[in-house]
Amino acid sequence: MKNSILIIEDDKDIREGIRILLEGEGFCVEEAPNGMEGLKKISSKTNLVILDIMMPGISGLKTCEEIRKISYVPILFLTAKSKESDKLIGFMAGADDYLVKPFSYAELFARVKALLRRHQVYDKEILQTVTEREWIEKHHIRISTSRNIVFLQDNEIQLTEIEYKILLLMMQYPTKTFSIRNLYESIWEEPFLSSSANTIMVHIRNLRTKIEKNPQKPKIIQTVWGKGYRLG
Repeated sequence: MKNSILIIEDDKDIREGIRILLEGEGFCVEEAPNGMEGLKKISSKTNLVILDIMMPGISGLKTCEEIRKISYVPILFLTAKSKESDKLIGFMAGADDYLVKPFSYAELFARVKALLRRHQVYDKEILQTVTEREWIEKHHIRISTSRNIVFLQDNEIQLTEIEYKILLLMMQYPTKTFSIRNLYESIWEEPFLSSSANTIMVHIRNLRTKIEKNPQKPKIIQTVWGKGYRLG
């Protein structure tokens, strides 16, 4: 079955260029000229969203936040903003990756393949390597080892795919202290760069707001100063 990709971009030329590239590589592509239309077109069959940040009407950031209320689909932001602070805002909204305009189609295609691979292969590997337990429980958290389902004190909580992968990894190895490099290379499966540290910290902060009673004084995901993070 072909992977389905939704492009939400107000620039018609960019949108059509991306569609032609991806269809030429065998993907099924849908287009939307703005956030409102994009939210109408996203479905359980959507495997990836390519989302422009600067759009009239609903911004890409707001569109991303709305998508995250209903789906864990990987989201690749397209933007003309290249500051590190802009990237952090994008990750906080729920994005999985970030591509600055102007970009080459080769780079775009590489990012698309990497996001789809991480999203699809990760669950397969978990099923193959963690077969002895379907669920892991600790700190009143119950997490499935095979799919993104997490309960906190019997209430299901909504985590993005990245948040789920971080939490699952730490729940599987509760005595290990993970350096920022460990986490990044384990979850993203890419070489660690100095700028990657902020990406991890944003996702950890978002995860803490969802699972900690007091995110300012975390007891579940603890910071080990100078070393990284570990499960409390």
